[in-house]
Amino acid sequence: MTEVIRLTLVSHAMTDAMAAGRFPVDEPLNRIGRRQVKAAARLDINSGIRQLAGPEERARQTAQLLGLHATTEPRLADLGCGAWCGQTLQALGPADLEMWVSDPARAPHGGESIVDLIERVAGWLESLTHSTSPTVAVTHPAVIRAAILGALEMSPKSFWRIDVAPVSRTVMHFRKGCWTLRL
Repeated sequence: MTEVIRLTLVSHAMTDAMAAGRFPVDEPLNRIGRRQVKAAARLDINSGIRQLAGPEERARQTAQLLGLHATTEPRLADLGCGAWCGQTLQALGPADLEMWVSDPARAPHGGESIVDLIERVAGWLESLTHSTSPTVAVTHPAVIRAAILGALEMSPKSFWRIDVAPVSRTVMHFRKGCWTLRL
């Protein structure tokens, strides 16, 4: 029988930056986000499941409100937005923003490019294949997009075409040397 590794990725809940269309800083969930987590209910987690969360407060808080006792995993950190952290989309130069969304290898904000994010997440996914423990990880929409692109061997240009809703769950399985996405 083929060994299957199960990974459940959970997107953190709403923050003030998300509601205002700002690039994130390390901030807590807002009132709407706390209600979203409450509506999602707790995750039914068995004792043998590895529980992880990104290092930012919004990911750790979502994990805690879901009833997880998650260990912080630095590779689940949000996309580094450099100088754009805290800025609204309207405050940015349109040319820089267009360059960023059209060329995944560029990071005009001085942070992390989409390509770099995908490589970081791919390294984390690879580390999961050395264990048979199922994993649940609370992280960011950008990290979940990167995991999907890496798992399906899709072009980084498709990054912005994947919507990840707050507190949504994405399930992936690793078997026979490759990841699959379960919808």
